[in-house]
This record gives sequence, C-alpha cells and structure tokens, in this order.
Amino acid sequence: MDGASEGAASRRFPAASMEAGQGITAEVTAIDLDQAQARPSMTATENRELRAFLNSLRTGDVLSGRIASIERFGVFVVLDEGPDHPVFPGVGFITILELSWRHFEDASDIVQVGQRVSCEFLQFDTANGEARLSLRATRPDPFQAFADSTTVGQTLQGRVTKLIPFGAFVQVADGIAGLVHLQELAETPIEAPEEVVQVDDKVVVVVTEIDRERRRLALSRRQASTALD
Repeated sequence: MDGASEGAASRRFPAASMEAGQGITAEVTAIDLDQAQARPSMTATENRELRAFLNSLRTGDVLSGRIASIERFGVFVVLDEGPDHPVFPGVGFITILELSWRHFEDASDIVQVGQRVSCEFLQFDTANGEARLSLRATRPDPFQAFADSTTVGQTLQGRVTKLIPFGAFVQVADGIAGLVHLQELAETPIEAPEEVVQVDDKVVVVVTEIDRERRRLALSRRQASTALD
C-alpha cells in the first residue's frame, strides 16, 4: 500500500471508534517488513456483502452512480449496483487525478454532489473496502487528439499561463499546455522567465517534443523567433 493509500486509511478510520483492548476481526491487507507491522482492514471482512461485490468487479468495468461527497482528496460515489459502505459516503471513490484529463483547481469544477456519473473500475482498494474509479478514463484524452494533429517542428500561437523558475507554461489549445524551458525562452541567456514573458502574454512557439506516454509537450520560443527572422 502506497503512502497516499495509507494516509487515506488512517484518516478515514477515526481512533475514537475503537477502544484499547477491543477485539476485532480483520483481514491483513499489507505487511511492512521494515517496520515489522501488518496493516489490517476491518471494512474488508466485517461486511461480507461489500467484499463479495468488490471481488466481483473487473478492471475496465463501467459503473454508474451518483456523486455523494466531494473531499479535498477525492470524490465518493454511491453506486447503482452494490451495497452501501459501512463507513464512507459511497462504495466508489475517484481520486483527484482520475477526475479529468484537464487541469482544474477544485474537484467541484468537474463534478457536483448529486450528479450522475459513469466511471471505469480500476481496482479494489482492500485497505478501505472501496472501488477505485476513474471518470477521465471514460472520456477522450485531449492530449492524444492534439498529438494526432500536431508534429514536431510545427509553429503554434499560445498564451503564457504560468511561470516557474526554470521556464514557462504556454497553452496552445483547449486544455493543452506545454513547457518552454528557460534556455528556449529567448535567443540570449536569461536567469528568470520574467525577464522576457509574463502571464497572459501571447507568444509564438515551436513544438520540439510530444511525449504521448507521459502526456508532456515541449515548446521553444527561441526557435520560433529564429524562424521568423
């Protein structure tokens, strides 16, 4: 179980619900050899109906339901088929990453409580006894469509959306932004992107790399300036 999953498990099972010396029935879901600890999950074993339902799901299954709760770490979904969860607002859970292909500031920018959704089943989270879901997997990836119609060396117009110490992000299409590294921002060496561009500036760039697997786009403002001379 990764750090994020472990944190979610400890966050969602309040210590106040148990007492020292209390006997429980639990399933061991992970063993940490370095710490010599076994991490149990009560949810996975105490509710046989829930466990049977989650074990029946297969990766790629499309499940429908209703958004039950929006949290800073993800979204809970009440599934149309399957039992209620004994602890959480819903059996289904969508992490922030799996909500949308596009950049967004808050989960409520993508979904609202009460909204009906169809999601792809990713895996059975045995630590929390929930179905991990992906909303974005059921929708076209705009980056792949962009990559189909764009080639390395192509000149594009865009808008600067963010400045970082080693470069600037430029949006060149709806939901598509690429990184212009510091050395590619100007023909002469600079120490900070603010020396040549600001957020909301309109710029011309050249595509230098399209990484489909990592969904990364590399751009050059310097090469575009050279091409225009």
